Amino acid sequence: MKTPKPGDNAKNEQLSGHTTEGEDKFLNTNQGTRVNDDQNTLKAGDRGPSLLEDFIMREKITHFDHERIPERVVHARGSAAHGVFKVYDNRLSAYTRAAFLTDPAAETPVFVRFSTVAGSRGSTDLARDVRGFAVKFYTQEGNFDLVGNNMPVFFIQDAIKFPDLVHAVKPEPHNEMPQAASAHDTFWDFISLMPESAHMIMWLMSDRAIPRSYRMMEGFGVHTFRLVNEEGKSTFVKFHWKPLLGVHSVAWDEAQKISGKDPDFHRRDLWEAIENGFYPEYELGVQLVAEEDEHKFPFDLLDPTKIIPEEMVPVQRVGKLTLNRNPDNFFAETEQVAFHVGHVVPGIDLTNDPLLQGRLFSYTDTQLIRLGGPNFHEIPINRPLPEVTNNQRDGFMRQQINRGRTSYHPNSLGGGCPFQAKWAEGGFRSHNEKIDAHKVRARSKSFFDHFSQATLFYNSQSPAEKVHLANALAFELGKVETVAVRERMVGILTQIDVGLATTVADALGLGVPEAPEQPVNHSIPADGDPQDFQPVTVKLDLAASAALSMANTLKNSVKSRKVAILTADGVHTASVEAMQAALEAEGAVGEVVAPRLGFVEGNDGKDIPVKNSYLTAASVLYDAVYLPGGTGALVLNGDAVHFLNEAFRHCKPIAYDTTAVDVIGATYFGTGDHPGCYSGDELRLLAGAFIEGMKQHRFWERETPGPIPA
Repeated sequence: MKTPKPGDNAKNEQLSGHTTEGEDKFLNTNQGTRVNDDQNTLKAGDRGPSLLEDFIMREKITHFDHERIPERVVHARGSAAHGVFKVYDNRLSAYTRAAFLTDPAAETPVFVRFSTVAGSRGSTDLARDVRGFAVKFYTQEGNFDLVGNNMPVFFIQDAIKFPDLVHAVKPEPHNEMPQAASAHDTFWDFISLMPESAHMIMWLMSDRAIPRSYRMMEGFGVHTFRLVNEEGKSTFVKFHWKPLLGVHSVAWDEAQKISGKDPDFHRRDLWEAIENGFYPEYELGVQLVAEEDEHKFPFDLLDPTKIIPEEMVPVQRVGKLTLNRNPDNFFAETEQVAFHVGHVVPGIDLTNDPLLQGRLFSYTDTQLIRLGGPNFHEIPINRPLPEVTNNQRDGFMRQQINRGRTSYHPNSLGGGCPFQAKWAEGGFRSHNEKIDAHKVRARSKSFFDHFSQATLFYNSQSPAEKVHLANALAFELGKVETVAVRERMVGILTQIDVGLATTVADALGLGVPEAPEQPVNHSIPADGDPQDFQPVTVKLDLAASAALSMANTLKNSVKSRKVAILTADGVHTASVEAMQAALEAEGAVGEVVAPRLGFVEGNDGKDIPVKNSYLTAASVLYDAVYLPGGTGALVLNGDAVHFLNEAFRHCKPIAYDTTAVDVIGATYFGTGDHPGCYSGDELRLLAGAFIEGMKQHRFWERETPGPIPA
């Protein structure tokens, strides 16, 4: 046997395909070139556009894009629907030439895909996660894709860090655990070293990460885009989607139970709502900033970890999106739809946001392998309305049959066709932005405020939301086994709110550090001075923003809410039917739950159809609970009593007939005066109060004394 020589280990590793952790090694490319700066994309100036020649970023993201086949690398689990968009009026014509945003007579077809981010296709809908909110507008001028999330900011400022982020949050590579969860060491190790993630972490740990429904969550374009009018004048824009049902969440304990009872909860909710005619509706909102006002804010408009608070720039609601048709085939439509932030139309343009710039490369790159080649635009769900006439030919899965002998431009043999289109003829023209800068890998100093908006978000939450956020941090960090990572993260939290840091530290059995670990920011290039990359403190002239709290959302409808009507043989038929009628009149649905499927016999001998049994249903699948009269037998039914206890624990509205007090008395909460609990023997009055309570969604103040057993 040959005796290994010094230096042979590296070659042996190379030949075996193994690498060794823990040794001092340099970052390098797949060709072995050492990397000096893995934190910043190569740009024309520190606020300029990213450059195509950045082979480090391209190699890194290309490899990342192709790591998972055939499902999406991220946003693998999704559901979708068809619909239409109509703008209300032509007010945006002063800002953009995009016809679908300026012509109130036009009805634009859309396809919308909602998704989770971290989990695989088989994961649960109810993971604590960001939700994708991607809209494909099939306009007469071509496809425009507004590819956003249900949170307006992101974890990172530069796209070159996206593979690192996703590698950190995905299941750990040595054991492929945990699935669809950020509560593990590698994610929080990364986050605690990257203070630019602080703002996004506040959103992710808030109730926004566990929405009640896709129909009840906001959407955001995340990036700052441009609108360009007929004269070529540019205006910065942030896009918002505002659900007309309000923004609502579920409790974390409830989310975990839903994952067991129905991991397809959000998919099913969207599908059933559309099938039943409860069409989800969202208003498109825009925040407009004149180009000359770009630098008037205490934050950078190009920083994807920042919002423009609505108190600074109001959101103008300019149109409505209605989802009115489910897909005919999940794979052909929902799975094969291909979104791209670079799918824009004349009148909408991009900015130099360094995260947006990287996404321009990444989206096409991923579709090439996921959908089999460069012709993914020919799949029916991806086809634009206008005829595609260009000189691109051949490739895998080509569908279009082109006539003629020319596939180049300019040409004379084909009469010069297809022609280039002037701006006046509807041709896309990039905004004429002046760039005069050195070619650098750098981050603008205006991106170094990492904590002020995280603090603004936390200060804007209601008392209940603050408790939920602290509990989420304690839960997630409690799953982290490396104590040093927990301690470092608590140090980061002290820069957001000391009270929050203290609460989380106490739950983790840690002390609160006087200052965070130094340097706070570990995302620096090899030749960088850590002091040059330390976070800076920016004072916002805004203590809180009402739009950031779900407590201030719309609470004026019970449309499509599902109510469990608990029954047993002998139930008062009139009570069941009257409540169902009252709920139906308001657009809600009352479903009968009983000890068995089939029918229960009412007190008048009438058979009442049963939707679910106590075995097949659970309170977590409903928005509220009604206990009619004649259900005294349920006092001995542990499943029914548990159903009520669980609904109370999750702060849902509960109504009961006064003749059912024995059943309520068997619960942990009893017949006392509780917020959101209604009783009475006059059904009309009881139903009225109950429905008004349902509009509030939840009564979180019930949590103050502590959760009851359920």
